[in-house]
Amino acid sequence: MMSYCKFSFPVGGRRVGRAALGLGVILGILALTPGLRASENVPHRPFAQWANVPERGQFVIGLVYEESEAYHIWAGGRQHDITTRSHGEKYGIDINQGYLTAQYGITERWAADLSVGATTVGWRKFAPDEHADSTTGLMDWSFGVRYQIFNEAAPRQSPWVPTLTFRAGAVLPGSYDKNFPFAPGQRSAAIEPELLLRKHFGWPGLGVYGDALYRWNRTTGNDQYLIAVGLFQQIKGWELDVGYRRLHSVAGDNIRYDPAQPAALDYPRDVREISDALEAGFSYTTAKRHWRYAFHLRSVLDGNNSDSKLWVGGSFEIPLGPRRR
Repeated sequence: MMSYCKFSFPVGGRRVGRAALGLGVILGILALTPGLRASENVPHRPFAQWANVPERGQFVIGLVYEESEAYHIWAGGRQHDITTRSHGEKYGIDINQGYLTAQYGITERWAADLSVGATTVGWRKFAPDEHADSTTGLMDWSFGVRYQIFNEAAPRQSPWVPTLTFRAGAVLPGSYDKNFPFAPGQRSAAIEPELLLRKHFGWPGLGVYGDALYRWNRTTGNDQYLIAVGLFQQIKGWELDVGYRRLHSVAGDNIRYDPAQPAALDYPRDVREISDALEAGFSYTTAKRHWRYAFHLRSVLDGNNSDSKLWVGGSFEIPLGPRRR
């Protein structure tokens, strides 16, 4: 079943309006293109960072590295230990990945973004003789356009107005093995409308962030919604972030796992993944060139048809082009 939404925003200039409309059509067509078993892993910046848009004519280029490990899974409403020990080391489900990000300020309110990279995942528990098995390839890659509806820092703006941005995004499948259990991504084409919010309140530098998206997985059919809320504190060039993140698949099948026969794991391609996680991080932006260095982590605390990932990552961003005086 498909749902249709119509959005109308004021845009300065017919050329920008037509370009945005054309890109929106392309997003829709590409997301309906067939592509093809796996956990959610779309490149996505944490703490509602995409609520902010680059300056007009400015590029922001970034590099992100992330890794995760998990020693438990949830299946059939129960938690299972999937730790494997070999030669004095312990192994679970391990992911390593890196991706490039690019943003471009089309106007003062419009921006475009692209994220593309590579990923690899490995485990031992589900192999017949517990030997190491893995898959590597291009990540599910994402791109989209953003429109900043409100900017709390704009002149003569009401003190109650937040920075609020709408994003029309799309996801295209990567190249890793789609039949690999706990593969690093859905390997599904998708459309994802998203709202992002950041708002300062209370004492200087304190604020709240919110991020909500719905992802229509056109290939696998296990649609998902993702909600993240939290607080940030800015102190000069530093920012500290902490919050809660929920991922919920509204359709799909369950993992079937018998601890007595781990190699007989039945992992459906349209897995109905649900997870609750704590996310936190900090960043530093230089005063002169506005280079941004950041560290973030996310720990899955509970869920179903999911693994207990602990994500750790770092990123680096450089703005190129005009900057506000």
